[in-house]
Amino acid sequence: MTNRERFIRTLRCEPIGGRVPTFELVFFLTMEAFGRIHFSQRHYGQWNQMTRAEQTLHIKDMADLYIQTAKRYGHSAIFVQPNVDPQDPDDLSVTLWLLEEIREQSGDEYFLMLHGDPTWAMPDGANMMEFSTMMYEEPEKLHEQSKRRLDNALRVAAELDRHGHLLDGFGLCSDYCFNVNPFYTPELFAELIAPYLKEVISEYRKMGYYSIKHTDGNIMPILDQIAACRPDAIHSLDPQGGVSLPKVREAVGPDICLVGNVNCGLLQTGTDEECDEDVMRALREGMAAGRGYVFSTSNCAYTGLPLARYERMNELWRRYGVYEEKTGGPA
Repeated sequence: MTNRERFIRTLRCEPIGGRVPTFELVFFLTMEAFGRIHFSQRHYGQWNQMTRAEQTLHIKDMADLYIQTAKRYGHSAIFVQPNVDPQDPDDLSVTLWLLEEIREQSGDEYFLMLHGDPTWAMPDGANMMEFSTMMYEEPEKLHEQSKRRLDNALRVAAELDRHGHLLDGFGLCSDYCFNVNPFYTPELFAELIAPYLKEVISEYRKMGYYSIKHTDGNIMPILDQIAACRPDAIHSLDPQGGVSLPKVREAVGPDICLVGNVNCGLLQTGTDEECDEDVMRALREGMAAGRGYVFSTSNCAYTGLPLARYERMNELWRRYGVYEEKTGGPA
């Protein structure tokens, strides 16, 4: 099987045998790993002033860096971030071009996804008061905006779908939670978030796309509602928010894939022994069911995370992240 095929079977919670898939939502450490600037640091504000030749070089370089990262670290999926600033925000041509280039260079080896979450993430500090007031005093305005955001997300997905097999799915990357609790009460989540999350996942599925729902922090008070929206997978299962793999598996059942749970905080600040223990714990707990688990950090490989620690984690995955043939659990 290709990496893409193994990833899809894992999202479907089908047994795959061999090594459990891995990927990172974002791998920021490209300067240290490859001597190349990460996509988040590339702002192409003058994209439309570039010659076609210069644009082509940028696209090829971005595609190559995504693929080299996946190859080096054994990632089965690539979360594509088209970091451009076109004059027309509705123009998908650059995104399509990048997806086409990745497919041209790698074929169908990798599962490709884009951000596609129209639901409201918890606001930042600058907007928290205004947003919180609107939730209670003018929820109808949030509903109106939510419907427009949903319609736009589905329009983009349909346009991407019209261009054939380029994209496999969407990462739904609106964060809902702090480490101690969700920003939304369960009641507000049920009113303002869940209906739109459920609909976007359902409509993506009708188009043939998979959905991986990401949110950091303590998701447990709203986990039942997230699971009821039927995403194909839930990421990042944040242990810093008190999220336990066995408890999540018990709560959501056997048919939703789980992704993540390696403690990013320990990877950055813990001892080697603490990191190794946590990596092995995540592998053991994630692979216990014999299916439906993707190994990764509990967030991403973020700026400031020591590359050596990530590579140590990756090496443990290569050595121990292999299902036993008979039991399906970790070897």
